[in-house]
Amino acid sequence: MEFNDTETQALLRDTADRLIRDKYEFETRKKYLASAEGYSAALWKEYGELGLLGIDASEDHSGSGGDFSDLAVVLEAFGRGLAVEPFLSSIILSAAALRASGDKAAQDEYLPKLATGEMKMALAYGEPGSRYTLTHCETTAKADGDGHVLNGQKAVVLGADDADMLIVSARTSGASSDAEGISLFLVPRGASGLTVRTITNMDDRRAGEVTLESVRARAMLGASVGALPVLEAAVDRATAAVCCEAVGAMEAVNQLTLEYLKTRNQFGRPIGKFQVLQHRMADMMMAEQSARSMMALAISNVDNPDLKERAKAISAAKVQIGKSGNIVGRGAIQLHGGIGMTMEYVAAHYFRRLTSIEKMFGDTDYHLARFAAL
Repeated sequence: MEFNDTETQALLRDTADRLIRDKYEFETRKKYLASAEGYSAALWKEYGELGLLGIDASEDHSGSGGDFSDLAVVLEAFGRGLAVEPFLSSIILSAAALRASGDKAAQDEYLPKLATGEMKMALAYGEPGSRYTLTHCETTAKADGDGHVLNGQKAVVLGADDADMLIVSARTSGASSDAEGISLFLVPRGASGLTVRTITNMDDRRAGEVTLESVRARAMLGASVGALPVLEAAVDRATAAVCCEAVGAMEAVNQLTLEYLKTRNQFGRPIGKFQVLQHRMADMMMAEQSARSMMALAISNVDNPDLKERAKAISAAKVQIGKSGNIVGRGAIQLHGGIGMTMEYVAAHYFRRLTSIEKMFGDTDYHLARFAAL
């Protein structure tokens, strides 16, 4: 496999790295988090102007026609900078669901708006008690005239607090755990009966607890009631995306820790001179490289038409990256000592993000079981 960047990827990497370096200094990031949006609206606009939001969108949809490997270099940069903009919820999850749905009218209407940053969307599929099971859907959609009436709850919906439109999964037939009978509906943010309660996750990113009480939805995404493959495609793509982000975060925290070992003096010399700490640092670097190798596997399979092979590759990557993130994150905290535990120091934020990523879209145990089942 070729691991060198293409010319396009090198340009994207340079653009994203420069943007993060110039606009994501740690104290500036704190200001973004404290803002009304919980991220930088100005920077989101700049992402759109630079073409970062439309990397893998087609030219017909205001994108550059790239693929996931092009997107991956930007995701790594976001991981290194701990970027908090709603890229994952809007550009990865929602755009993937739109594409996988096969609904050309919806694609033509919304994908260009996502690619330019004009609109933000969120995919509301998880429910209280569903854990990582995509087939679990208790939200109901009852046919009513020219549309449907939705009732139910969605839990920890990434980006829901600021989305202009929600893509909501709801059951039109079958029992709550049936694979068939799930449909997707487009619900605008201001819809009557829709309530979004903003929450802040452990990694500082915001999400929403969504309640639907007799919400009328006229737009069904796609014509069938078999939306499970759409959800699987979107979640697999998002899983690969957070794998890329995690590798970027591991790289950054390893460099941070290495510099600390070189400059922190104890007993008259840098603590990096102590062999036991060198061994720990070596373990962390090896964990990062193992994660990077598995990230490459996920990238190469994220659009694999063989759905079983896609699922196996992404689950395998998520398992290794979850383990590597734990080694790197915990190692960074321990090697930094007391300062690594404080929220005023960036190492703690990398650890929290890596811990959150391990739980997102299926934790290590879930993906290990999924891989074994496949």
